[in-house]
Amino acid sequence: MSQVFTFVLALLPIATVFLLLVVLARSAKLSMGVAYLVTAATALLVWGTDLNKILGATVNGAVTAVSLLYIIFGAILMLYTLEESGGIRSIRAGFTSISPDRRVQAIIIAWLFGSLIEGASGFGTPAAIAAPLLVAIGFPAMAAVLVTLIIQSTPVSFGAVGTPILVGVNTGLSGQAIVEQTIAPMAFADYLVEIAVKVATLHGLIGFLIPLIMIGMMTRFFGSRRSFAEGFRIWKFALFAGLAFTVPYWIIASLLGPEFPSLVGGIIGLLIVVPAARAGFLIPKESFDFPPREQWDGKWVGKLDDLEDHRAGLEVMSLLKAWAPYIFVVLLLVATRTLPDFKAWLTAPERTMAFDDLFGSGINARVQWLYLPGTVLILASLFTFLFHRMRPADYGKALRTSGSTMIAAAPALLLAVPMVQVFINSASDTMASMPIVLAESVSAVVGSAWPMFAPLIGSMGAFVAGSNTISNMMFSLFQFSTAEQIGLGAAGAGLVVALQAIGGAAGNMICVHNVVAASATVGLVDREGEIIRMTLIPMFYYIVQGGFLGLAILAGGPNLWWIAVLIWPAAVLFLMSRNRGAVSATQTR
Repeated sequence: MSQVFTFVLALLPIATVFLLLVVLARSAKLSMGVAYLVTAATALLVWGTDLNKILGATVNGAVTAVSLLYIIFGAILMLYTLEESGGIRSIRAGFTSISPDRRVQAIIIAWLFGSLIEGASGFGTPAAIAAPLLVAIGFPAMAAVLVTLIIQSTPVSFGAVGTPILVGVNTGLSGQAIVEQTIAPMAFADYLVEIAVKVATLHGLIGFLIPLIMIGMMTRFFGSRRSFAEGFRIWKFALFAGLAFTVPYWIIASLLGPEFPSLVGGIIGLLIVVPAARAGFLIPKESFDFPPREQWDGKWVGKLDDLEDHRAGLEVMSLLKAWAPYIFVVLLLVATRTLPDFKAWLTAPERTMAFDDLFGSGINARVQWLYLPGTVLILASLFTFLFHRMRPADYGKALRTSGSTMIAAAPALLLAVPMVQVFINSASDTMASMPIVLAESVSAVVGSAWPMFAPLIGSMGAFVAGSNTISNMMFSLFQFSTAEQIGLGAAGAGLVVALQAIGGAAGNMICVHNVVAASATVGLVDREGEIIRMTLIPMFYYIVQGGFLGLAILAGGPNLWWIAVLIWPAAVLFLMSRNRGAVSATQTR
């Protein structure tokens, strides 16, 4: 079988998803169902993958999907509990007192609070928490999902207390002879820290613009004037907020390693930006708000947008009392991820649901229910019930509504994640897995220009796997080997692995099951393709800028690639500000 034909067949599952979901705007349920059948048939009939392996991967995917649904349920329950208790009214008033400008609110909640949550938990939790909160304070559901997905880029490589590096890259590279030989006499642990610093450097140089791009996207697709420029008018504050996170983020990575850059960067960013916003620092006099609710396009609206403020006549509770459940979430997430004894107890075998060697395939599925963010969110809802002195009937209403919203998301996830697992586990005795075949084919074509394409491979891995960690596990060794083959040496190979990691982080913006999960938390159904079309813009900026930076750093000293590094973001922002003809969320299918 020719390499070109093999490449086309390996690309078929991804092409199916892209065509149905993004181009034709079909529902995620239909798109992922067809993609699963295409993937399974290709693996079985062309790759020669054992049927038992396909079945094992399918069940593993279903188990993972149920875990995601559990997180979704917890996130929605938390929001509805706060809605029923009256806490959301106080939070809404609190944000208005900081700034009534929706651009400022999005930066604080999505970029900074979302990055903090990413650093503590990962696994798509920022969107699950921040998107419903944005809806609760008056954002259209689709706008809330868009901005929370866009920020799942810069903080992701150090999400869940550094899991994508400490587990993803570490698993992919450790113990490999080619790695040990190339980096000698350096110890692998030191090399991993060096990679983490390179990841933070690349993210910092790219990600400080994400708040500005995010706000431009929000005003372009959901503002009255449909204008990127309306978002860019807050450019000073957006860049300030971008640097308030990325500078401490880089410092923490350089001094302490990969566990805390996103978590501590988010905390420091909030401590800097919230007082500045309250003082009106760098914020334009003209405030931005969405159009009146009656002018919203029906496609913007999810189930949570229809929440009625039935407690409007009651006294507003204190901000501290209203925010206490979110403080509870952050503290418990940090404790479960950073206290070794506590983490060991939560993840102990006797508290883990295990499915070993599914169908004799060698594939294992694990569910650590107590460690999942869903448990933390459910506990936070119970804390709210007690602390806010809610009536049992009100809490029961929150439970019922959360359950029905979670069920609506179930079909898409129960098809999407198994498709991904079959794709990843498609290797047979004669052929590498489909993702590796795709990466090898690209490498064979581009040769020494590989660093430009390394982020693309990382983003592809995250797009199909739904995880920067899994993308790094799949491709880190391949990226290292390719860099070594084109003569980049240990330092250059480490940079290429870092490019893989930042690409994998950017791919989270367009990952199908992240989009499905985030949409489900705000009751938005069958709009996944439209959201992915929008998030492709910042994702494309991210991976191209990563490639330019990689080539500039590898070339050493002043070189022409640094001109590309400067021109590319300027060109992206210029084209965005000039583009009034792009398809908007109100004009799509």
